[in-house]
Amino acid sequence: MSSPGRLITIEGCEGVGKSSNMDFVLDALRGAGLAVRPTREPGGTPLAERIRQLTLAPVQGETVHPMTELLLMFAARAQHLAQVIEPALQAGEWVLCDRFTDATYAYQGGGRGLPRETIAALEQLVQGARRPDLTLLFDAPVSVGLARASRRGPSDRFESEQARFFEQVRQTYLDRARAEPGRFVVIDAARSLAEVQSQLMTALQQRLPVLQGEAGQ
Repeated sequence: MSSPGRLITIEGCEGVGKSSNMDFVLDALRGAGLAVRPTREPGGTPLAERIRQLTLAPVQGETVHPMTELLLMFAARAQHLAQVIEPALQAGEWVLCDRFTDATYAYQGGGRGLPRETIAALEQLVQGARRPDLTLLFDAPVSVGLARASRRGPSDRFESEQARFFEQVRQTYLDRARAEPGRFVVIDAARSLAEVQSQLMTALQQRLPVLQGEAGQ
């Protein structure tokens, strides 16, 4: 029987380069001989992707209540965990996920102002003991991230928020990283792509013994 896999999550505000560096991390893990399942939140299954579309799309003539938004995030996460994440981990695969529950604390907690205790209660209900084994937090000043994000095309409902919203999101992320240094690695995403990926490889080699043989390559 294969040993359980590990859950690695990638987090950060808009425009910090999460998506562009996801393939770099994926290649590093696969280069070490690991079976890796890339996925994302909200999303990851057909139903969860439909919830993603519902959550991100602007709503004409109606304001989405923060609690509605929070419950949609956890509804998508429940399906994602049941259909993708848990089966993959139990089969010995590693899961690399673009956003997970830290994003909920940052966006719906920090950004929307929902109580941390409410989010924690849903986290326990939906996830049980499941938490990421390693979280790579891409961090850059909000002005840098928003300038990059503006070049990607039309904004979704979250990307249309004001800078103050993202300052609160960023601060929540950094507070969580300081509270859990054993799980988080903060990547300075304001630097060049080469420098960011150098930080990433160093972090992966330090935190994941299976990659230590890749040092110097």
